[in-house]
Amino acid sequence: MSGRTRLALCAALATLLAATSLVPLMETPTWLVQAAVLIGCQTAVGIVARRVPTPRPVTVLAQLATSVLLLTALFVGDRAVAGFLPGPDTVTAFAELVRTGGDDIGRYAIPAPLTDGVRLVLISGVLLIGLAVDVLAVTCRSAAPAGLPLLALYSVAAGIGGGEAGWAWFLLAAAGYLLLLLAEGRDRLSQWGRVFGGPPSTRGRVLGGLESGGGSARPVRTGRRIGALTLGIALVVPLALPALDGGLLGETGRGRGTGDAEGGTISAVNPLVSLQNSLNQPEDREVMRYTTNTPDTQEMYLRIVALDSFDGSAWKPSVRDIGDVPSTFPDPAGLSPEVKRSEVTTRIEAAGWYAQDWLPMPFPASGVEIDGRWRYEPVGRTLVGDHGQTTKGADYQVRSLIVQPTAAQLAEAPAPPPEFKQEFTRIPGSLPDVVEETARRVTAGASNDYERAVKLQDWFAVDGGFTYDTEVAAGSGSAAIARFLQQKQGFCVHFSFSMAAMARTLGIPARVAVGFTPGTPQSDGKMSVGLRDAHAWPELYFEGAGWTRFEPTPARGSTPDYTQPDTPAGSPSTPAGTPSETASSAPSAAPSASESCSVEQKRLDGGCGTAAPAVAAGSSGGGPPVGTILLITLGVVAALTVPFLPMLWRLRKRAVRLGASGGRTDSDAATRVLLVWRELLDTAWDHGIAPDASETPRTTAARIARVARLDTGAAESLRKVAEAVEQVLYAPAPRAAAGLADEVRAVRGALRASMGRCAGLRALLAPRSAVRVVWALSDRWQALRGRAGGGLARLRARFPVRGGAEAP
Repeated sequence: MSGRTRLALCAALATLLAATSLVPLMETPTWLVQAAVLIGCQTAVGIVARRVPTPRPVTVLAQLATSVLLLTALFVGDRAVAGFLPGPDTVTAFAELVRTGGDDIGRYAIPAPLTDGVRLVLISGVLLIGLAVDVLAVTCRSAAPAGLPLLALYSVAAGIGGGEAGWAWFLLAAAGYLLLLLAEGRDRLSQWGRVFGGPPSTRGRVLGGLESGGGSARPVRTGRRIGALTLGIALVVPLALPALDGGLLGETGRGRGTGDAEGGTISAVNPLVSLQNSLNQPEDREVMRYTTNTPDTQEMYLRIVALDSFDGSAWKPSVRDIGDVPSTFPDPAGLSPEVKRSEVTTRIEAAGWYAQDWLPMPFPASGVEIDGRWRYEPVGRTLVGDHGQTTKGADYQVRSLIVQPTAAQLAEAPAPPPEFKQEFTRIPGSLPDVVEETARRVTAGASNDYERAVKLQDWFAVDGGFTYDTEVAAGSGSAAIARFLQQKQGFCVHFSFSMAAMARTLGIPARVAVGFTPGTPQSDGKMSVGLRDAHAWPELYFEGAGWTRFEPTPARGSTPDYTQPDTPAGSPSTPAGTPSETASSAPSAAPSASESCSVEQKRLDGGCGTAAPAVAAGSSGGGPPVGTILLITLGVVAALTVPFLPMLWRLRKRAVRLGASGGRTDSDAATRVLLVWRELLDTAWDHGIAPDASETPRTTAARIARVARLDTGAAESLRKVAEAVEQVLYAPAPRAAAGLADEVRAVRGALRASMGRCAGLRALLAPRSAVRVVWALSDRWQALRGRAGGGLARLRARFPVRGGAEAP
């Protein structure tokens, strides 16, 4: 087996090993077998084309055409010509499959079913990455940059799957890349020929870059050691770093708490996409079940975290200190003894698939009994998993308070402390003026903050003409809030974020809570909470009552009793045990109409005696289109590759010039000497010593030695190369020169040492001699124009035009 064939097989294997990181995203891995077969065919075509041999562009086009034909036969063979040739119908069929695949990616939770559209996206993406790796590693003989498309493939899997693309899949992808590097190293060594030990007097001498006397094994051993060390660092270091994934409602599998028992912090995330995806799931998977000793479950909102920082681009939780979980939590901030409260106990059982960093609890919790590594954040009264701890299969008990302030107590609430108000009424400068203007217009006539809050809630839920729709494009920044106020369509995120922002413009401390609504009662007396119960709601602060829930989202949740002045405090607005959400089996939240016309029924039904608007549950806004993912991936690969193109070109040129064979004729030997001289000039140019065409080789060598202040050995190497060039240029019978490549390498090492580290780094990453590429392209363009002009002149001479008509 030739070295290039071995390299091609290793490139295909590296691609497939990196593609295994996508396996956890699907319910079945059968697509990987199909991808392996197609990768094998694509690789085989490349091997055959290189043996012919054919030009590089022809080889790449042949591989690409083979992949297209195979995909056509596999996916749309019934619409293809002869079962595998693309035609107009196949283009339409491919477009439809890609569109449905993008929809399915946004619609389904992980692991997703393997639909035809998703299978096409996976296999075609792996084929594209495989072709890129093959072109870089085999066609261009540069395996190191081939790691970029492999990294892009793994990054897509890790970005979509979150915690699913774990260390084992990274280990497989890294092993494939290291195997590819070793194959390239072996191929390069084989091109240098066999190295013998030689007599004792020559042992230790460097010959062609390898030490004699059995030293040829050293580069291989060194490469293996470096690869093993790098892989070990890549696997061990991330374990000591905080996780960076960011789901709140879906499974994540990463702990956010960091630090020791004395403290630590939690970082900020954006739950917007996770919440929208949960609401749009075609199947309402059960997240948890719970039992509680309260007869009224309408206030049993299971809160995950509070988003209290608004920077203009998103609402997110602040970075705060965390500590050990106390046996009894401190009293809630701002809660007065005069406000009615009662403590309830809730037993919660999380589903075995639900791996969440934050612990869902009724708010405000006063105590938690749970096993595992959990940390407590006192401002938000939340628990966060420490170093990988999640809710997966957790069984825990929570003591919490049901706070029941009256409308009068909220209306008479005193002003909060100045520093507290300053923190929780902060708004970004990017918030459009229309937000505050609308808030003041809606709350006109209100005499206190409580009345303003109720007016805002009722305007969103009843009077403002808003529509609940989960297909609206997600967005939580300043522009998204202004757009929502204009279009009046959105889901709970838009309603809660907008009301919180408007409340802050009025000077009312506000934040957004994310979690689940109470769920649906079951026959065994337990409450079942599903993905579609995911919800966001605003919390406004009133001194004496603390953080208080409001519900501006129509057709979702329940309106708190204290926001309905006509309802006595403590009496439920819905019967005990009645689900406040849509049943798990129904995609629409539509409670039955009532004869009376209360604010709660207006909010849920949109009016008296009318059916509630159906909750949209489509998928067009459930995730980024596959085209966007591919474009982003290609953009990342290009951004990582383009800056290194000059360096890659320079490395390639150096390898060709110094590794060229001397040939059998004097002309071949002269060509090799001139190539080595060009490499010497370019090496000096890269280090800042520009070539001068007016100088003789001997003068140029002296100038380089003088400017670079080279030592005697490097100057002697320069002189030898210059003499060899003069022999080629001027001597009637040039003498054969050996070891010139080693002399150039010695000069290059001396230049790096004498010119300094910065100059050496510049010479490596941004070589000045790379401008020769531009010159060569310019020369080719001029030659092309010259040939085109000459051809046009010949045509005119052959077919002269006389009097405006062609001559016969």
